[in-house]
Amino acid sequence: MSRKVHPETMNKVSKIQNSMDPPPRVAFSKPKTPKKNPMKRGRSLIGPLPVCNFGPKASMVEYVRKQYEIDPYDQKLKWSRPPENVLVIKKIDSGVNKNFKALVSWLVIEQQLSVYVEEKVLHNVHLKSDSNFAPVHKKLLTSFRPEEIDLIICLGGDGTLLYAASLFQQSMPPVIAFSSGSLGFLTSHKFENYRERILKVLAGNTILMLRSRLHCEVQRAKKPIENSISENGDQSLDLNANTSQNQNPDHCLYLVLNEAVVDRGSSHYLCNIDLYLEGRRITSVQGDGLIISTPTGSTAYAVAAGASMVHPNVPSIMVTPICPHSLSFRPIILPPGAELKFTVSANARGTASVCFDGRQTVTIAKGDYVTVRTSVHPAPCVCNENPFDDWFNSLSECLHWNSRQEQKELHEEE
Repeated sequence: MSRKVHPETMNKVSKIQNSMDPPPRVAFSKPKTPKKNPMKRGRSLIGPLPVCNFGPKASMVEYVRKQYEIDPYDQKLKWSRPPENVLVIKKIDSGVNKNFKALVSWLVIEQQLSVYVEEKVLHNVHLKSDSNFAPVHKKLLTSFRPEEIDLIICLGGDGTLLYAASLFQQSMPPVIAFSSGSLGFLTSHKFENYRERILKVLAGNTILMLRSRLHCEVQRAKKPIENSISENGDQSLDLNANTSQNQNPDHCLYLVLNEAVVDRGSSHYLCNIDLYLEGRRITSVQGDGLIISTPTGSTAYAVAAGASMVHPNVPSIMVTPICPHSLSFRPIILPPGAELKFTVSANARGTASVCFDGRQTVTIAKGDYVTVRTSVHPAPCVCNENPFDDWFNSLSECLHWNSRQEQKELHEEE
């Protein structure tokens, strides 16, 4: 006989059963991926810490991984193994041939080092015609990869050092530059005591000045990027080829030691450039152009345009207008972690030209943009004495900074 169940009891049972059932599935919609702003990027204000491995064997003895605890007197060179391969770059001037032959002969014969030179130097008529130099000339090498070079020696002026830096678009070996040019602001070493200087470098008994470089990218508009080159990627070195010719024309990368200069180029119209800082448009440059420089480049084109002179060990990026059509547009100094971008303004009447370290030049139009930020690969330059004395000596000797006849002493009448 069936038993009647009270309706209230049935309701309680049904509630209990419903509570024991698994919860129904909820259809979650896929979160929308926020659109990336091509002008936005986050980075620390103090900038990227530089990679302190220079070439295959050189590094720093002690390096504190804090931006504000680096003692410039502790930036000593250290070799993991004795250096073997030396790249010698000479100025295109017959007056340097005598010093070049003396240097190369000493490196090859007495120091037993492998010396690499440019192809045009190897076929120099004045060097090939010297019978006394013929045994050494036969031992000179030209074909190599950048990661094989342990040390760079420059014979020339500041332009020679800039050219050497342009050849190494990634990690750059230590460079010692001997002054044989007109100015010699970056080349503090005298050739008269080249043996003593180079022996100190080979023994690791020297101080390095880490000159920051700018990582510049040129991106064309409305064209996809293919085979883009990463800053930390590998790159083969061709001493006889222009850097920009080995890259994708729609996406070019440059590491510059002095500056990136944007001007009106061949256009006869006023240069009109929009400047962005971390995605924010900060100003529109109307004038002859703009200079974005490193502290090393502050004493080059930038100081001629009215900028301040900044010590190379001061982490910063300098922005200097060239003949601005505004009385209030003054040069500014930005933290090294900032990312700058500039492009031709939408209402500009013509294109613009961008030059990197005075060598590679590209033309940008509306829609193209150039990104500039501090590179992680500095240029390690061998100091003559130390980073402070070298810089102030160059200011006094080359630029004659604050040089004037002293005021005469006032003598009281008897």
